[in-house]
Amino acid sequence: MGCLQSKTSNVQSPDDNEEETLQVDLKPDLVVNGVVVLDQDQVPVFKEYGLLELRNATNGFSSDYIVSESGEKAPNVVYRGKLDNNRLVAVKRFSKLSWPDAHQFIVEAAGVGKLRHNRLVNLIGCCAEGDERLLVAEFMPNDTLSKHLFHWDKQPLPWEMRLRVTHYIAQALDHCNTENRRIYHDLNAYRILFDEDGDPRLSSFGLMKNSRDGKSYSTNLAYTPPEFLRTGRVIPESVIYSYGTILLDLLSGKHIPPSHALDLIRGKNVLLLMDSSLEGQYANEDATKLVELASKCLQSEARDRPNTKFLVTAVAPLQKQREVASHVLMGLQKNTAVLPTMLSPLGKACARMDLTAVHDNLLKTGYKDEEGAENELSFQEWTQQVQDMLNTKKFGDIAFRDKDFKSAIDYYSKLVVMMSAPSATIFARRALSYLMSGQPELALRDAMQAQVCIPEWPTAFYLQALALSKLGMETDAQDMLNDGAAFESKKQNSWRG
Repeated sequence: MGCLQSKTSNVQSPDDNEEETLQVDLKPDLVVNGVVVLDQDQVPVFKEYGLLELRNATNGFSSDYIVSESGEKAPNVVYRGKLDNNRLVAVKRFSKLSWPDAHQFIVEAAGVGKLRHNRLVNLIGCCAEGDERLLVAEFMPNDTLSKHLFHWDKQPLPWEMRLRVTHYIAQALDHCNTENRRIYHDLNAYRILFDEDGDPRLSSFGLMKNSRDGKSYSTNLAYTPPEFLRTGRVIPESVIYSYGTILLDLLSGKHIPPSHALDLIRGKNVLLLMDSSLEGQYANEDATKLVELASKCLQSEARDRPNTKFLVTAVAPLQKQREVASHVLMGLQKNTAVLPTMLSPLGKACARMDLTAVHDNLLKTGYKDEEGAENELSFQEWTQQVQDMLNTKKFGDIAFRDKDFKSAIDYYSKLVVMMSAPSATIFARRALSYLMSGQPELALRDAMQAQVCIPEWPTAFYLQALALSKLGMETDAQDMLNDGAAFESKKQNSWRG
């Protein structure tokens, strides 16, 4: 067991004064700004890898394994790799002069490796042997924002997906800011990648200094923050400026210099800024709000730019299709296992991650799966307490029917406390409401409670599958889907008998 001890465990990182905060981030039920923060079971603990393992993982750093869009021409090349445990990873290989001090490299990497969030491409390890300086991160299979915006093949990036990018990246930056990682080097469309679900994530590589003095900035000088041109240094407000350039990319579908974009904005020629490939498929009001936010971010004086919390608050209301999975919006095919042959309409809806169809199915089913069960919804005496309970249930059901999921969560939460015997249907409905509100960890907990109420209830298994899939746990999700189908089949057979 001793061989698994990381050499970085005793290394002091620059963030050690934040240790208590960072450890909180690893709790499995932590939700920040409506976003579930990943726990240690889902992302490996940061460790130091041996050079031989990473060399084997990348087939000897073969050019066939390069995933950097600039290929071997990039100063720091990124490779696709497969570790001994079959986990796919991205391995970034720095030029030999970038980090002459191996200890400094490990300290910097260990600090970044403490961060865990599902809006980040999490850093899971590093290697500093001889002249080699390598970082190891989660592998993102669906390319970069640059590819989807500037070099798309089948379809341009849909407007709703562009809005989602603004939100998820703002959340990632705000999380980094909260964890005292306020500097992000060279934020651009190459730094935003799409995971297996099509969700955009911010590369953790940008949290590492680009060189020994942290002064380098790799993009064209036309896109760099004004203060960097004056001093050669990046400050926290520089990150906001770069976020503004990302907004311009998303609006225009082109990498246009901020000075040119600002001229268009000042001249009220916003339509000239918009991506023509969208063919007008966007809301003018939303586009105007993004243009205004970009203008704020691109202020020449750093002190006039907003902070990360302002970014999150500004773009959150623009998210109109939260229930539609990212891979559906982007037209991506997910690599899923073969579905069970026997699936009910609810099971099929969960399998294809169609939350709207799941909602429709739960509405149609109502409470009939609990008929004959002992629960608080069958009353033997009429009291004021029962009347209050009925009213709370009624208001919760109305909110659920009307897709007011926040109110549904509130009413059903009150009902759970009031009832002496729990209701599987209430837990199922609250689970879906949590999913609709972007809280899959809480949804999973409720779906498991529904299973406790009715141990062989297919709906409980299907909802667990949905929540697990949202959390990126595809294998477990598939198992739950299979279990639900098996109980569905058993139920059908018992009826026939």
